[in-house]
Amino acid sequence: MRESHTLWAVAILGTCLAWTCGSAQAQEPVPTEEDMAAYLMVYFSDSDHSLHMALSDDGYSFTALNNDKPLIDGREIALQQGIRDPYIMRGPDGVFYMAMTDLHIFAQRAGLRDTERQRPGSDYGWGNNNALVLMKSTDLVNWTHTNLRVDQAFPSLANIGCAWAPELIFDAEQGKIMLYYTMRFGNGKNKVYYTYMNDDFTAMETEPKLLFEYPKDVSYIDADITKVGDKFHMFYTPHDGGAGVKHAASDSINSGYEFEPDWVDPEPQACEAPTVWKRIGEDKWVLMYDVFGIRPHNFGFSETSDFQTYTNLGRFNEGVMKSTNFSSPKHGSVIHLTKDEADHLRQNAGRVNSR
Repeated sequence: MRESHTLWAVAILGTCLAWTCGSAQAQEPVPTEEDMAAYLMVYFSDSDHSLHMALSDDGYSFTALNNDKPLIDGREIALQQGIRDPYIMRGPDGVFYMAMTDLHIFAQRAGLRDTERQRPGSDYGWGNNNALVLMKSTDLVNWTHTNLRVDQAFPSLANIGCAWAPELIFDAEQGKIMLYYTMRFGNGKNKVYYTYMNDDFTAMETEPKLLFEYPKDVSYIDADITKVGDKFHMFYTPHDGGAGVKHAASDSINSGYEFEPDWVDPEPQACEAPTVWKRIGEDKWVLMYDVFGIRPHNFGFSETSDFQTYTNLGRFNEGVMKSTNFSSPKHGSVIHLTKDEADHLRQNAGRVNSR
């Protein structure tokens, strides 16, 4: 997906050729940034709690595939019959990996369950859930999926109140995918945890640990990690007098993130779900976030070259960033594709499936 998930993975490929994540190794060489010619955005919609995709050739104007109809219906892959917060990365084996929140916050309204929440809100809080959806594909069209019951992964997780916003990054030292996500116990504070996945990308191998501790006793959610050079840059959303985006950096992938008090997003309204992607062929990174404090909600964008100063690019269709045939996307992520990959996905968007 970004430098951390495309360029960085390629750079370390020589040290992890034996790593296959439970699938056949890629038959073609893993593409490098020089091969990239398009951007793939994955996101969901509150209206259907399903997986949507959009493509861009220039990184500024995105067009939804399948005329913004879901490419994969959340009812077909999730225990709650709805997904949120899709995140996609390209592994060093050339395989595409995706992780999503298994949650439908409007399931009662949609006639999918009798209660507003999966479990009582008084005990487990808003939007409580206990599962994630994991997916793999070699061609972006044919996917396999696994329903990961986080609360059953380890005895210590039996009473979790939520498992939200999973993201993925390949840890070169461990030779494994690190999954990190928001979790709370019961109706407590939301915090960010990390775990390492098995080679089949179907289960947690290690008991989740805290990735970062916010200095105040508040919830913090939606972490996103990008590796640039020797630094890991994490963006996240603390609920600290409002909801916005903050940055922390570390020399280690899963520890040592140094707290920075300043908000980095320019949004006057509440936003969350930061994610970062690199502009192809440029030393520029785009910080994208979900502006949920406005109606209709929208994505906002900033750009940086140094992870210290940020240029406000505005929201979709209010500045240089355009969404040509869709509106109100929620909690997305972006990766680079080659021209052939993008063309293949465009031609087969109506055939995207998961088994």
